[in-house]
Amino acid sequence: MNKETVLNCSNVSKSFTEGGFSVDVLRDIDLNIQAGEQIAIIGSSGSGKSTLLHLLGGLDNPTTGQIWVAGKQINKLNSAKRAILRNQNLGFVYQFHHLLQEFTALENVAMPLLIRGCSPKQAKQKAAEILIKVGLEQRLEHKPGEMSGGERQRAAVARALVTNPKCLLADEPTGNLDQRTADKVYELMLDLNKTIGTSLILVTHAPDLAQRMDKILRLVNGKLVEE
Repeated sequence: MNKETVLNCSNVSKSFTEGGFSVDVLRDIDLNIQAGEQIAIIGSSGSGKSTLLHLLGGLDNPTTGQIWVAGKQINKLNSAKRAILRNQNLGFVYQFHHLLQEFTALENVAMPLLIRGCSPKQAKQKAAEILIKVGLEQRLEHKPGEMSGGERQRAAVARALVTNPKCLLADEPTGNLDQRTADKVYELMLDLNKTIGTSLILVTHAPDLAQRMDKILRLVNGKLVEE
């Protein structure tokens, strides 16, 4: 039985203009992500890993090519429709947690559900459930400034997963954490990948972490090469 394709890109290229010259960052990228699949994207600094992740998430447009999320071509949608498609299908985790400092962990994690139109009661209930799942049951009413780096990043993972997205896009999500805390966050993401069935696309510079994914893809000279 074929699994559902949750994210797909075809002939995607991205160029930037610097000093009057065109610089090709990505060239003819083809990628097919199926439900529940785990993929690591590795490569040297400046190879275009984050650029590719931004394109896949509809945060930027390719110079050429097509990107499909849940069967819709995200790079052809206007900003409002694109935001809805992201909210319904994608989760994002970055190296920095990007939690809103004035809100509690519970309020931060509930926000994507409120944006989706859930009632405040339902949103907070779901947010509490996933915060408990990531081991933050004692931190529901704490603001980011009252939490450790590892706790803030776990809250960011919870926020990314609270909507049960089809695909989680993670860009060096443990780059600011010590090794032990980083391992815990990765274990959490892999566990939720298995229990929720969310696909995982992980940009990382850590070979040992990449080895734990189903597939490793390396960006070399703007092209994706399977390891």
